[in-house]
Amino acid sequence: MLSDSSQNWQVANQQYLAAALARVQTVLQQHGVRSQGDAWEQPASAISEWETRAAQLSPPPALLNLCTVFDLTPFERDVLLLCAGIELSATLAQLCTNAQGTQKQAYPTFSLALAVFPTAHWSALTPVRPLRRWQLIEVTQGESLTQSRLRIDERVLHYVNGISYLDDCLSGLVQPLNTQVELPHSHTQLAEQIATLWSDAASNQPVIQLCGTEFDSKQAVAASACHLLNIQLHRLRAIDIPSSAAERNAFAQLWEREAIFSQSALLLDCHEFDQATQRIALAFLDALQGMVIVAAYEPLDMRQHPSLRLDVHKPTPVEQRTLWQTTLGALTPDFNGHLQTLTAHFNLSAPAIYAISEEFKLQQLTNSNQQIANSNQQSVISHQQSGLIENLTLKTQNSKLLWEICRTQSRTRLDNLAQRLQPAATWDSLVLPESQKQTLREIAAQIRQRTTVYETWEFAIASSNGLGISALFAGSSGTGKTMAAEVLAQELNLDLYRIDLSQVVSKYIGETEKNLRRVFDAAEAAGAILLFDEADALFGKRSEVKDSHDRYANIEVSYLLQRMETYRGLAILTTNLRSAIDPAFLRRIRFVVQFPFPDVAQRSEIWQRIFPAKLPTEGLDYCKLAQLNVAGGNIRNIALNAAFLAADNGESVQMKHLLRAAQSEYAKLEKTLTTAETGGWI
Repeated sequence: MLSDSSQNWQVANQQYLAAALARVQTVLQQHGVRSQGDAWEQPASAISEWETRAAQLSPPPALLNLCTVFDLTPFERDVLLLCAGIELSATLAQLCTNAQGTQKQAYPTFSLALAVFPTAHWSALTPVRPLRRWQLIEVTQGESLTQSRLRIDERVLHYVNGISYLDDCLSGLVQPLNTQVELPHSHTQLAEQIATLWSDAASNQPVIQLCGTEFDSKQAVAASACHLLNIQLHRLRAIDIPSSAAERNAFAQLWEREAIFSQSALLLDCHEFDQATQRIALAFLDALQGMVIVAAYEPLDMRQHPSLRLDVHKPTPVEQRTLWQTTLGALTPDFNGHLQTLTAHFNLSAPAIYAISEEFKLQQLTNSNQQIANSNQQSVISHQQSGLIENLTLKTQNSKLLWEICRTQSRTRLDNLAQRLQPAATWDSLVLPESQKQTLREIAAQIRQRTTVYETWEFAIASSNGLGISALFAGSSGTGKTMAAEVLAQELNLDLYRIDLSQVVSKYIGETEKNLRRVFDAAEAAGAILLFDEADALFGKRSEVKDSHDRYANIEVSYLLQRMETYRGLAILTTNLRSAIDPAFLRRIRFVVQFPFPDVAQRSEIWQRIFPAKLPTEGLDYCKLAQLNVAGGNIRNIALNAAFLAADNGESVQMKHLLRAAQSEYAKLEKTLTTAETGGWI
């Protein structure tokens, strides 16, 4: 529903347009009655009261604003009005027929306009003048230019009528952005800097290049800057820009016209980028005027257009805590001490925090109503004691709920790039020597206490390098490397993602870094544990650099190490052979855990823990089972296959089932199952 001020403007705009069209109608009527050679007399209505009122209207009438911004001459304005009048009034169509002396021309032409309007000039017909350059009118080519039919562009017609919408030729490629959220102080300063810069530059505004890894934050900064200037923001992906020069220039011109009509700035999203797209984007920017913001990882090399680079970083943990307090409002006291833990693990943008807070409030309200309904049915303890317990329980549940919403919301991008594992293993599931278990506990402790050490105790002030927590898990297949990662994920209540480095590494120069960047950028928000399988695919011992491929291989390794050292979460590399890893790389990894092949005692312990409590067993001898010289992963396969064999026979799991399953597993491993390993089983 329109506000009173908007309705008043609409009425005034229609009155102005109607008066302007009435003037054109009078001109056409006079053309039909005045004799040849008589001087054209401007109708009295042309200097009537509506001209004075229009100058006082704020914002000005759409027609008046269009004539001003496109610098139309009085004759060009009359041509535009003539074309608009044909669409809005049947009377004008008949007057065009009368003025041109034929029923076949019930439409405006340049010939008619040159004949009837004062101060007519031939240059208005040229493609470089506003009417045709900005596609305000369309010329349907006929036998001659002056006799060709003229039509007003549909978007222009609706605009002068006071109706604003995104041009159909742009919709689908250009999307309006209405994001407006509370920003951290550092981002507010960037938005104010952009607004000030554009306000001071009345013309030829510089392109603003917002650089960094987080698109949401850059989008929020751009939206805030536009809000300060009371203009709209639209987004265009660089990969959607037309590739041919003619289409690209026409598209740029069409956007410029739309930006003027809707008072908009353009956010050019350059995150999905390759060299070909970069060339197209630069050519597009060279052809474009107006307010433009480029969002990219790194700045574009713009030489034909003034630009300013601004780096947009994620809000600091302190800023994130402030944002949480602002968005949660009165609920903040329920999270006493928990917000610090939350910001230590989840590195979220302002829009993400706002969205999560809104979802939390909705779910919290639903859960609270359910708890109230349940509490009305219980009266086990005193009212006062019950209230205290329920309040404490509610706060704990709210903290868990907010944590889970953070996990769910921040995993979206990462789910498309890596395999999310569902951790089921616990410390009791892990059979390792005590020294290895202790190292794993130290890893978990460092993840939990990052905020205390880095921020409260200010270790991060001295240097931001080397703050990432990285680990190498080395050991033969099946010795528990993935299980150990699951245990850490369970302990820390964080998501675990497995990345196959053999799939990430690309033969194309620069693609490996791009793949790794996508993974780490997506994981930053979630604080997820990243498990890189087959690390020796990238971290093998280096050979002498003989060609450009060797140099780029070293660059890929350096990039991965750099991201691991700055990653806020835990990054784990796995290898089946520690000796294959270059010692220079090992020095830059904080933890190295060797997973030994299990001995007889450890295998016996694994066998005792491998069977679920509800699994029916009969006559199992764990000492004999431990004689199988296989790792924990193989033991699990044998136990699982034996369970299927027993279930198919309608029996409990027995040694005979395990023997058949062991024979299949050894065949798969291309190993010989000896009598020393299975003697006395059945």
